[in-house]
Amino acid sequence: MQLSKEEVLQRANEQCKNTLMETLNIEIVDFGEDFLVAKMPVDSRVHQPDGVLHGGATAALAESVGSFASHIFVDTEKFFVRGIEITANHLKGIREGNVYAKATFIHKGRTTQLLDIRVTDDDDNLISVCKLSTISLPKNK
Repeated sequence: MQLSKEEVLQRANEQCKNTLMETLNIEIVDFGEDFLVAKMPVDSRVHQPDGVLHGGATAALAESVGSFASHIFVDTEKFFVRGIEITANHLKGIREGNVYAKATFIHKGRTTQLLDIRVTDDDDNLISVCKLSTISLPKNK
């Protein structure tokens, strides 16, 4: 039985309960063969003291969506995924609305993966550009 896209998204978001993703209200909203998209509301919970989106919250969104993308594209029965490096270039500030992080693979290797993550606002303005390296390590049985 093949799951519908809505069922896959529901299951993915259920895995985010009691995690940083739930704390920041990050929701997986779309996916395809080689990408994953997550959404995070911009409000006082993710602001810097001067009322704009905190770069750390943006990096947390980017690492969450990128790691989750690597996680769903590997055999999780045999491997677990960990982020090993993230870079974030913040290009534009935002005070309210939503940001969307779209993770796409640059490299999808057996051991390491490299993802490009574009963070945009509700009007598709580019907010940040991030790169995430992840590693797939064998589970000890």
